[in-house]
Amino acid sequence: QLQLVESGGGLVQPGGSLRLSCAASGFTLDYYVIGWFRQAPGKEREGVSCISSSDGSTYYADSVKGRFTISRDNAKNTVYLQMNSLKPEDTAVYYCAATRHRWCTVVARYYDYWGQGTQVTVSS
Repeated sequence: QLQLVESGGGLVQPGGSLRLSCAASGFTLDYYVIGWFRQAPGKEREGVSCISSSDGSTYYADSVKGRFTISRDNAKNTVYLQMNSLKPEDTAVYYCAATRHRWCTVVARYYDYWGQGTQVTVSS
């Protein structure tokens, strides 16, 4: 059974940091582009970041550029999203997803496998 499981969410004060993990089971992440998406209440899902399977190239949405870093550890079959300088507007459920697409993309319809999401709340 192919499965993605996110972890690492929680409550953090503005300016704080969290590291989200996306662990795969039933398949090897090496051959997949991995994307991180988020959805806040009442808002559409937003593509946050992605990392390619081939050369490790990455993409970041303007809203998180310079604050978030995506990385992958193929030995652990896990992708991470390091989130620094968090803002209240980063509050959302964060999802990771996997696709065999040729290149890094945050177009959600290209993704085949999704995790269940992890809540991130940034509040004082």
